Amino acid sequence: MILESVVLPIRPGSEEDFEAAFARAEPLIVCQAGYVAHSLRRGVEQPSTYLLSVEWETVEAHEVGFRGSADYQEWKRLLHHFYITLPQVFHYAPRS
Repeated sequence: MILESVVLPIRPGSEEDFEAAFARAEPLIVCQAGYVAHSLRRGVEQPSTYLLSVEWETVEAHEVGFRGSADYQEWKRLLHHFYITLPQVFHYAPRS
């Protein structure tokens, strides 16, 4: 199991619209091969920052499968215009 972790810096004042767009985008990721689970949490100290965590079976399920899909293009269309800067994406493996 791999955990994808992404800090999403959203334009201040657009949080409500972002959350609504994210709700529309969720089905696009949930249906992907290799998807396990996800969560989206809003920052306490910085409320216009969100933490997206996605569990994948493999890195390839995310990097090749989802990112190579038409669903990812729709995900980008729905969400990427909210970002102040493109977020860095990191993958984490379980401890050995």
